[in-house]
Order: sequence, then structure tokens, then C-alpha cells
Amino acid sequence: MTHERSERLFAEAEGLMPGGVSSPVRAFRGVSGTPFFVERGEGAYLVDVDGNRYVDYVLSWGPLILGHAHPRVVAALEEAVRRGTSYGTPSPLELELARLVREAMPSIELVRFVSSGTEATMSALRLARACTERSKIVKFTGCYHGHADFLLVQAGSGVATLGLPDSPGVTPGTVADTLSVPYNDLAAVEQLFAVGGGEIAAVIVEPVAGNMGLVPPLPGFLEGLRALTSAHGALLVFDEVMTGFRVHPGGAQALYGVTPDLTTLGKVIGGGLPVGAYGGRRDLLELVAPSGPVYQAGTLSGNPLAMTAGIETLRELAEPGVWDAIDLAAERLVSGLAALDPPVQLARAGTMFGLFFAESPVTTWEEARRADTGRFAVFHRELLERGVYLAPSQFEAGFLSGAHGEAEIDATLAAAREAFASLD
Repeated sequence: MTHERSERLFAEAEGLMPGGVSSPVRAFRGVSGTPFFVERGEGAYLVDVDGNRYVDYVLSWGPLILGHAHPRVVAALEEAVRRGTSYGTPSPLELELARLVREAMPSIELVRFVSSGTEATMSALRLARACTERSKIVKFTGCYHGHADFLLVQAGSGVATLGLPDSPGVTPGTVADTLSVPYNDLAAVEQLFAVGGGEIAAVIVEPVAGNMGLVPPLPGFLEGLRALTSAHGALLVFDEVMTGFRVHPGGAQALYGVTPDLTTLGKVIGGGLPVGAYGGRRDLLELVAPSGPVYQAGTLSGNPLAMTAGIETLRELAEPGVWDAIDLAAERLVSGLAALDPPVQLARAGTMFGLFFAESPVTTWEEARRADTGRFAVFHRELLERGVYLAPSQFEAGFLSGAHGEAEIDATLAAAREAFASLD
């Protein structure tokens, strides 16, 4: 493959944008490479500006569960854009998407649409603090909940540590009320509540971690969080921005049978357009302005184009057999990779998957950090040269879509066989 035009564009981009990109991981630094620039997406494929074609397992970092440029979504957007791109007033589209979300996740009695996952988690935790009249938030090391200052926290050693800033520009005071403990370590959370449970407003968790690679919850972990928060009067917040409609048609809360108080959503519910949402019990959401005193607003919230793409995506997913077919494709991919007897740990949750170059299963961020990122970088480059695109980082999940059929899976497995062999 040649990448001459992409390389020229990236060289120009570095003089126009920080690192040449609009979001950090796109810069390919995690795999010591140079990003390719995309001309178009088609079903399961990306086509770059040099004419190279890739089976895409990034899918815009998860939203495109139907694949690129799905005809149903495109047709609806073409019609919607003729009616205007933004209204700044309520539209019936918001009601329809809200109904579809509530049907899939009954724990969401009321929902507020926003424009990003970061905005959703930030707003949900503001609400949690307001309704409990407590200040502290518990999060888990390796779980990413957007880039709000108080969530950019690095955990220290020991069972639990007060948060320290994980980015310049974030002050120690901003994260002083953020407590970070290891993901999948229920005992650490129990200790936090035993010492200061009366100060904890909420526990926020990715029910299936997807931002340190794919790491499922250990048996009893989510159930334990539900029991602890209920016993101490704190709220349980599921960050399902990534897992919503991905690990199960009803999200991780349906897959594991654990009901949170608040849920944050994004990605799939926008069908590839910028959107986020937070929702939960009616008594909690009625505290949000204008019903209550907890302020949150957004110029483009409920954007008609985003609502349209989300509605058509969720309607298509609800068609008989559609979601199950994507789930089956993911199972076929992961079982096919396992049959190659690769030097990796594989994991799958619904239509998401992940792999680590590690000697034992990964259940925590500390274990994920010990994975061989150098070997992953080589593997990534070898796959890319064979027309398969994985996220350019060991610590990201992969995704499948309704456009990933047998031909795409077979091509991926053939490329993976050669890529694994090149590591020996």
C-alpha cells in the first residue's frame, strides 16, 4: 500500500492543529505510525485518500453499528437536512428518540439529550451531587468518562487514593473530591464506603470497560456496586456511552441484570452524528432545569440531524435478527482469532471485542498496562498493510457492524494469521 497523500496531508495538519488531529489517539502515536486520511466510508470499509481500502473495526469509535453510510440512515438524513440543520426549539424527533431509548432501557424514565458523552457524564454527576447533597465521586482506574476536569484523575498506589490531576491545567482542588479505585476491585469500594460512605454522592463505572482495551466485569462486581450504593444512599451511574446498544440491545444493565440510578449514553444513539444523553429515575431527572434547580443547557442539544440518525439506527437495530446477526459476527471473529492460537488474550462483550498481548487474562488497568504495546504496534501495522484497521492503541476496544459479513470476517482472519506469523 502507498500512503503518500495521507503523509502529505498529515504533515500539513501538524501545522494547523495540535498534533495534526482533532482527537489524540487518531495521531497513531500509540503504534508509532502516521494516520491515514479517509475519503469515504462504505459499509464495513474505509477508503483513504490514496485509494486504499480497509475493513474497519473502529467504526468512528463505536457509533456506526449499522456500518458506514447505511442507506436507511443516509436517506433519512438527506430528507432531514432539507428541513433545516438546527432549530433551537423542541422538535417531535426528540420525543421519538426518547421513546426508543426508554423502551430499550426502562431504568431511563426521563432523558436529557446533550451533544457529547463528556457533557452527559459531567451533567449526570452534577445531578448526583445535587440530589444527594454530597460531594465525593468514586470512579475506577482505567475507566474513561470524558474530559471534564474532575474526571481526569490518576489513581495512586494503595487500595484507594484521593485523586491527583492527570492533565496539566487540572487543579488539585478540582479533583479533590474524586476517589479512584481499581476496576473490578469490589473490596476497595467496600473500604471506601466503610470509611466515608456518608460523603459519597455516586459511583460511576463503565459496566464493561472499553477504554483500557475491552475488560468485562468480574462476576459479582456490578451487583456489589449496586448493593453498596443502595445501602449507603449513594447513586450508581452506568456510563453506557460505549456499551449502550453495543453489548446488548438493552445495554450492559440488561446484559448483567443490574439497574443503575442514572445512565449516560452516546455513540450509537446518534447513528454517527454528535450526541449524548443522560437519564434515569423520574424523581432524579426532575431536579434538572427547568423542572428543578440543577442547571444544564446546550445550544445544539436535541439537534434534528442527530435525532434523525439515532432514530433510524435504533429502529433498524430493533428489526428482527439485526442485532443478533452483528453479535454472531463478533462471536465468529473472536472464535476465529482464538483458533489461530495467537499470543494474545481475547475478550468479547456483544458486538465489542478486544485483545491484549499478555500472558494471562486482563481484569484491571494495572494488568492492562503490563501488556506488550510494542508487539501490538507491530501487529497493528501488519494488519493495516493487509487492509484491516484496528484502533491505533492497545487500550481501545474494537467494534463490528451489520455490514461485517462472512467475507469481511474471513479476510480479517487471513490477515491476522499472517500478522501473527510475522511476530515470530
